Amino acid sequence: MKRPSLGTLLRILVAVALTGLLLWKAHPGKVWEASVHADLTCIGIAVALTFLDRALMAYRWLVLLRPLASASHVSLGPIMRIFFVSTFVGTFLPASIGGDAVRAYSLARHDVPASAAVASVFMDRMLGVLSVLMLGAAGLVFARDLATHPAILTALAVTLVICAGTALVVFSRGMADLARRVLRVIPSPAIRRIGDSLLSAVRSYATSHRELLNVLVGSLGVQVLRVVQAYYLGRALGIDVPLSIYFAFVPLILLVMLLPVTVNGIGTSQAAFVWLFSRAGVGDPQAFALSVLFVALGVVGNLPGALLYVKSGLDPARAASGDQAVRG
Repeated sequence: MKRPSLGTLLRILVAVALTGLLLWKAHPGKVWEASVHADLTCIGIAVALTFLDRALMAYRWLVLLRPLASASHVSLGPIMRIFFVSTFVGTFLPASIGGDAVRAYSLARHDVPASAAVASVFMDRMLGVLSVLMLGAAGLVFARDLATHPAILTALAVTLVICAGTALVVFSRGMADLARRVLRVIPSPAIRRIGDSLLSAVRSYATSHRELLNVLVGSLGVQVLRVVQAYYLGRALGIDVPLSIYFAFVPLILLVMLLPVTVNGIGTSQAAFVWLFSRAGVGDPQAFALSVLFVALGVVGNLPGALLYVKSGLDPARAASGDQAVRG
């Protein structure tokens, strides 16, 4: 076990300080009052939708593994186990991509080249980000006053540049060659070799148009489910704003949560919920309570992975040997 880096400690400090400040401004007593009177039926609907979005997320990763010949020997069971366990473990990692790293590492232990494992997870992440960007841009139709806000424009522009750069590397041979020339400047032969193999693995998706479109549609479905989850959580708290407001605000909040400023979006998500929903006339206590429930909902969605982790840990071979022992 390594000690947390200075950057990690700073993100934890920012998360705690920002959350504490927002809670103090929203008045803890009022936040508690809004939470304890929440409608459990609406919360139950949101929880059910969370398990549905996890199933859809698992499906889109399966689709992304199809074009990789090196992963064709891995059966459905281990892949599903890897996905759900990695989402659970990622809950406790400081970086927002911690679960992605665990997923790639676990897949590589099934004799899948590390570059192919990382490429599948990377494309899954980028298509997810693209879906949030698309839904966020569409949501501005319902909140046109935000379309000129510097913070919103910056978040959308940065995300667009990242997604466009990824698309160019995947589909443009010229851009891929430029990336390889950049890699040659790196003095470390090991890093150059890793970078080149990863680039080749990502480029293997250049002809997989049907699979990529399938995953993008699935990713949009996941984001729509998250918006509807937030809507039902808001109804549970007595927040009386139309669904269109959630479609305008939640994708922007999801973009904010991706920023590596705090730990797993804690603090920044609370700030975004309070700031945006106050524009729709929602009080700070209700908006803060909504942000906490929304983050907690993600933890609840990771519970299937928790059960698998308790049974077999991160080691797929341990799970397989355990199953064989039971059958024996």
